[in-house]
Amino acid sequence: MKKLTFTIVLMLTLHAAFGQMWLNRAVPDGRVDSVWNAIGLPQGYNGEGVIIGVTDWGFDYTHPVFYDTNMVSYRVLRAWDQYKTSGPAPEGFTYGTEYVGPEELLTAQCDTSGDYDYAYHGTHCASIAAGAGAGTEYRGVAFGANLLFCSLNLNYVQCVIDAWRWMYDVAQQEGKRLVISMSWGVYFMDNMDGTGLLAEEIERLSNLGVVFVSSAGNNGDVNFHIEKIFTQQDTVYSRFNFPPTSGAYWGASISMTNYDNVTNSTKNVNMPFSFQLLVMNSIHEVLASTPFVSTLQDTYVDTVFVIDGDTVVFNYEVVSTNPYNHAPNVRLRVKKNTHFQYAIGVAAEAGDFHAWNLAELTKAWGNWGGSFSTIPQWTNSIGGDNRYAVSTPSNIDQVITVAAHQSRFTNNAGYSVGGAIADFSSSGPGFGFEKKPTVSAPGKNVVAALSSFTNSYTGTYAKTITFNGRTYRFISLSGTSMSGPFVAGVCALILQANPYLSPAQVLDILGETAYQDEFTQTSGEFRFGYGKVDAHEAVRLALNTVGVEHHTMPVTSQYTLYPNPATGEVFVTANTESLYVPCVVYDLSGRIVRKMTLQQGVTRLDIADLKPGCYILRMEDNQQVVSKKLIVR
Repeated sequence: MKKLTFTIVLMLTLHAAFGQMWLNRAVPDGRVDSVWNAIGLPQGYNGEGVIIGVTDWGFDYTHPVFYDTNMVSYRVLRAWDQYKTSGPAPEGFTYGTEYVGPEELLTAQCDTSGDYDYAYHGTHCASIAAGAGAGTEYRGVAFGANLLFCSLNLNYVQCVIDAWRWMYDVAQQEGKRLVISMSWGVYFMDNMDGTGLLAEEIERLSNLGVVFVSSAGNNGDVNFHIEKIFTQQDTVYSRFNFPPTSGAYWGASISMTNYDNVTNSTKNVNMPFSFQLLVMNSIHEVLASTPFVSTLQDTYVDTVFVIDGDTVVFNYEVVSTNPYNHAPNVRLRVKKNTHFQYAIGVAAEAGDFHAWNLAELTKAWGNWGGSFSTIPQWTNSIGGDNRYAVSTPSNIDQVITVAAHQSRFTNNAGYSVGGAIADFSSSGPGFGFEKKPTVSAPGKNVVAALSSFTNSYTGTYAKTITFNGRTYRFISLSGTSMSGPFVAGVCALILQANPYLSPAQVLDILGETAYQDEFTQTSGEFRFGYGKVDAHEAVRLALNTVGVEHHTMPVTSQYTLYPNPATGEVFVTANTESLYVPCVVYDLSGRIVRKMTLQQGVTRLDIADLKPGCYILRMEDNQQVVSKKLIVR
């Protein structure tokens, strides 16, 4: 395995104050309750028949929210603790410990401490996506879905890929659609334009039917990014400030790249640039600087400046041509020393230059940003902004990327409260084809389950219950970590309604049905994406969308067509409880060419009048939509 020395990104912030804490208020904000209650729908949907895989850590396998609403049937299928060394590992893998079925999971009780102590983040996120509430008002979105948990070892790229592949394998065995929820993100795994090893695997699994949902990140109010479009030889400077101290803080990590600004893409075009580090005093006089370093060749330097007996420790690594996007990449790391001011200089002839200022920890790097700013009295200096803030894996085209806003509700005085974007929610745009973020969902002060085994939470409890003689609690957290699993739950509702939808169709449906209000109009698409998620309209559109039948999608059909391809006639076998099933035939342009009723058993269809080509048969059986592809010769 290739080891990546970095620190995990938790897309949350903690809130001890409980004046406004809701999962129950998030549900109507996202119009999930209308889906549960079958308002204008043929039935209510709760995610039954769909699996939500949660890649995280801090899982309490025993928490009663992971049973059904009666707290009888246990809904977690399996868990893979990638840190635990006792084994057995999942079939096909060589590390970690897999728990299969209720007995093994409930005996194990929780995942191990791993790198992050006995945590609670995964329990909270899974509770939002699919917790059944355990008799409280804090019921998750897809409370009928099954769950997979992977305690993710983010020190290795391969561990992330393995987690996704394991979840896909289990979903195939179970014959169910899979949504993978990721409330984490990093700025140094893959490239910021959404290319790399993880992007390749997400594209592959998306083509196999897996829906990926990820939190957008929590750098929305930080000007940790700079951009400079070079159209001729020019040099600019920007002062960088150390990100806020947290944990084992070391210093700042400045990541730099330069893209082709002619085609507005990264396709096979290397745009070289040069950079330097400057150390200044309080009145911004330069005390020491590196020469300009070119990105035309790979370089690594680890050195110091000694200034009046004081030491500035720094290093930089240059990758002249990234293998995935052919762009140059630079990481400049500077150890924190507050006796000085620091800046970077950048020179280039052409290109769209970007840099991000992130925390560097003693054992790796963090995800929170430090600001860029102009240098007083330097005419060629530029300041930072909060754009292009979506991290990996949210920056990948196929991923549904979720921003966070505060749930909106009417208070006791009759006034509308909430609805604004969360100030921490990371901004777009993205570099790829898809709009980033995709949609926004409630993510501020959301109450959900706390792991009863955690030793790292010291805040206030929103609610306490007892189950099987053990105490379980609910807490309020804020972050895109909370809004991401909310939308993962909505995706499960969509796939229950129409299991034949492709991941691209699910993304499009969320975007097409997202709703607008004065907050989305004020803050714009870089903060809200297409708008606020609307589960009810998304399910309605899913029911009226012809899905794409794919042989790798684990959905067992009740219908068979024979022969197929066919000429003149085709026989449809309906193994259903319904005696009669409405059937509509579409051509690939979406035009209806035939309406009919299928009988239970075998129905002969006369297709002599249909032109050769591909057609879609759409059946509504037991209030679900089933689509089959027919080739007419």
